[in-house]
Amino acid sequence: MPSFKIDLSTAVVFVATAPEPKLVSKKTGERAVDRDTGADLSTVGLLISDEGEGNLYQVTVPETGIPKGLVPGTPVAVVGLKARDWENEFNGQKRHGISFRAVAITAGA
Repeated sequence: MPSFKIDLSTAVVFVATAPEPKLVSKKTGERAVDRDTGADLSTVGLLISDEGEGNLYQVTVPETGIPKGLVPGTPVAVVGLKARDWENEFNGQKRHGISFRAVAITAGA
């Protein structure tokens, strides 16, 4: 499925939740990895505010693109944010949504 770039040039971005490992399976604890680089993936909650509206997004980022010590409230910049729609079937139920992925997060916006 295609992905779409998200322009954050006028947005203010803060960490809402600290990075957590992205898991393939909660049962086994297996980490998700980037298919291209093999880097472990993490998920970071970001509050993105633009044009008077703020939204919380869970963004997947390679662990190599996350600076140490990111804590809630830290202003950040996001490099290469993209959105992709997804759809799957699990136990006979169709599910769909939008996933967010970034190349990196840098401290200090």
